[in-house]
Amino acid sequence: MNLSEMRRLLASRNLQLTKSLGQNFLHDGNQIRRIAAAADLVESDRVLEVGPGLGPLTEHLLAKSAEVLAIEKDVRLVEVLKDRFGADERLVLVLADALDWLRDNPRDWTGWKLVSNLPYSVGSPILVELALAEAPPRRMVVTLQAEVIQRIAARPATPEYGVLTLLLALRYSVKETFKVPRDCFFPAPDVESACAVLELRPGVELDPGVTSTYAAAVKAGFGQRRKMMFKLLAGLWPRDAVASAFATAGIELTERAERVSREQFMELARILSRTPMNPAG
Repeated sequence: MNLSEMRRLLASRNLQLTKSLGQNFLHDGNQIRRIAAAADLVESDRVLEVGPGLGPLTEHLLAKSAEVLAIEKDVRLVEVLKDRFGADERLVLVLADALDWLRDNPRDWTGWKLVSNLPYSVGSPILVELALAEAPPRRMVVTLQAEVIQRIAARPATPEYGVLTLLLALRYSVKETFKVPRDCFFPAPDVESACAVLELRPGVELDPGVTSTYAAAVKAGFGQRRKMMFKLLAGLWPRDAVASAFATAGIELTERAERVSREQFMELARILSRTPMNPAG
C-alpha cells in the first residue's frame, strides 16, 4: 500500500486520523520491506503486530508467516483490516488497547516475533511488558521515536542509558538499528523515527523470581539520577545488605546508576532477592 492508495482508502471511508492515538501510518515500501526482512520470518513463524493501522506491514507479515495476531485500538481501522484481510484465516484481529490486553492476557510468547510500528505514546511500556513476560518473544522488530531507540541501545555512562535500556537488556540484545525518515509516514510525525531489532538472549541468566528484584533495583537506582545509587537502594533493602551486595558486584558505594552495567545489576538482584525488603519498601 503506497501513499496514494492510503489516501484513497482514507478518503473513500471518510476517515480522519486521530493524533491522540499516534496514527502516523508507514507507507514507504522500501522501509516496510526492510522492517519485514529484519524479522527474518519463515513460514512457521507466529507474529504479534501492535497498531497495524491500515495494514501495509500486515500484508508483508501475512505473506511470510503462519499466523499474525494484530491488536488495533481504533474500531474504524479494524473494519478496514477485516475488509482487506478478512478472508485470510491466518490473521487474528483483536480490538483492544494493546497494553491493557497484554496485561490482562498473559501468555506464552515462546517462538513468537513482535513486528510493529508501535504507538509512540505506549511503545516503551509495551516493550517492557513483553520483555519481562515469563516467556517473551524470541525477536522484536519495532519502530519508535528515534530518541527511544537510542535509549534502548544506549551504553553505560551515556545520557540515554537508563531504566528502559536495562529492563530490555535483561533478556534482549540489540542487533541492529536504522532510521526511518519522517516522510515515510502519513501524516509525517513531529519527531524523528527509527527501528530496532532485538534478539532474545540464549539461556536464562536470572531465575524468574529474581527478575522482579532486578526491575526494582533498576527503577530505584535511576529514581534520582544525580544521587548515589547506594542511598537509593538502601531505602528499599537493609543498608548492610546493600553494602555487601555492592562489594560483591564490584560497585563503589559512591557510584551512580548510569555507570552500573547490566551484569552488575543482575548480580545485585541475585543477592538482594534473598534479602527481605524494608517494611516501608
